Amino acid sequence: MKLDRKEILAALETISVAGEGKNMVESGAVQNVITFGDEVVVDVLLATPALHIKKRAEVDIIKVIHEKVYEKAKVKVNIKVEAPEKAENPNLIKGKAIPGISNIIAVASGKGGVGKSTITANLAVSLAKMGFKVGVLDADIYGPSMPIMFDVENAKPISVEVDGKSKMQPVQSYGVEILSIGFFTKPDQAVIWRGPMAAKALNQMIFDANWGELDFMLIDLPPGTGDIHLSIMQSLPITGAVVVSTPQAVALADAKKGVAMFMSDAVSVPVLGIIENMAYFTPEELPENKYYIFGKEGAKNLAADLQVPLLGEVPLVQSIREAGDYGRPAALQTASVLESVFENITRNVVQETVSRNETLPPTEAIKITTMAGCSAVKGK
Repeated sequence: MKLDRKEILAALETISVAGEGKNMVESGAVQNVITFGDEVVVDVLLATPALHIKKRAEVDIIKVIHEKVYEKAKVKVNIKVEAPEKAENPNLIKGKAIPGISNIIAVASGKGGVGKSTITANLAVSLAKMGFKVGVLDADIYGPSMPIMFDVENAKPISVEVDGKSKMQPVQSYGVEILSIGFFTKPDQAVIWRGPMAAKALNQMIFDANWGELDFMLIDLPPGTGDIHLSIMQSLPITGAVVVSTPQAVALADAKKGVAMFMSDAVSVPVLGIIENMAYFTPEELPENKYYIFGKEGAKNLAADLQVPLLGEVPLVQSIREAGDYGRPAALQTASVLESVFENITRNVVQETVSRNETLPPTEAIKITTMAGCSAVKGK
């Protein structure tokens, strides 16, 4: 059978490269299509060298040609990578970057109650144990929990003078620098603020603080995809985002929206991966048993569907909750299973961050405009 080039191009118009809205032909990813009888060679140009993106593109091309053109076609896919050029001085395009902070990681969740803050706290102490300089910005304005999780609930940031300016000195615990709105409110006091006031408070904690030199700043975002998220991404160039979910279908549906927000053309923040919390339950008296209370491998399947890495799975263990309540994150439990779990996840986050920095240009802060009473987000 002789393959028709037009039919092949039409088939390729039905698929797209991961993270891109346009189809492969329209986006220019398909550079050339050559046919020889029942053989076809497709030359593809990608903007990222990520192995899972390249492999998915190859599989999708072969599959769509077999399904829509000829099931016995001999398909060869040649993939070439041309990553965008990096800026000579990242600080020039990073918007209002904070001097001395190398990587800013947003930790997000589509819905509340999935353990996002717990994951953030344990990532922070794991990074600190590995020798990194780490800071945590508790951006969950309406439900700040970092002061409790780091056992500094009664602490107050002091004022220090830096280069002639008065700055807030973050509170330190377990080697992690922390700032939270919880330091400035009473435990029983509700934060009843509109978006602009919350954004102003966050900007003060970001830019009027003496963070010093940090390898990683982790930002514990509120659940969902709302005003605070846009304010943070408007203020800071986020290196990458980590999305936390449980295996439960309801949580996964919201996590998918969170990933979509970061990967949208308007926001364009690289998603480093998904962490599955409460993945399974293992009773202490039955250490070999696993009970999938909230579903099995939901986040793993979601990560595969969205073509982002699964950074790891955290079991449902009573001591994780107790550790958070007592103000000593579970990752500090030396020679324990939980220490190993969080260490592996943290290494994956570091690895994905390094890969992201090597292959992609610095993220830009986004520009937010208001039109006809509705918020619109535009790339800067």
